[in-house]
Amino acid sequence: QVRLVESGGGLVQAGDSLRLFCAASGRTFGGYAMGWFRQAPGKEREFVAAITWNVGRTLYADSVKGRFTISRDGAKNTAYLQMNSLKSEDTAVYYCAAGRIGLGLIQLSPNGYEYWGRGTQVTVSS
Repeated sequence: QVRLVESGGGLVQAGDSLRLFCAASGRTFGGYAMGWFRQAPGKEREFVAAITWNVGRTLYADSVKGRFTISRDGAKNTAYLQMNSLKSEDTAVYYCAAGRIGLGLIQLSPNGYEYWGRGTQVTVSS
């Protein structure tokens, strides 16, 4: 059984940093990308960042580029999202997801990811 478990969320002030963790288990993720999505109240779930498990190729949403960094540790089967210079608009539930890389492309849509965690709340006060 595949499990993705997020942690590291919390309440911070604007300008602060947080590091999110996604502990993965239940399968190997070669040929997969690990993605982070977020969903604010009343809004659709949106892509934040993703990384290919084998090569470590990354992709970011424009809204977080230069502030967030995604990484993974194969030995620990864990993906990370380092979030710096947080803004109030970053407030959301953050989800970790895993999806196959089709034709070498990282999927931006949530529909491209088959495994999901339950999410961790990030709240940024201004």
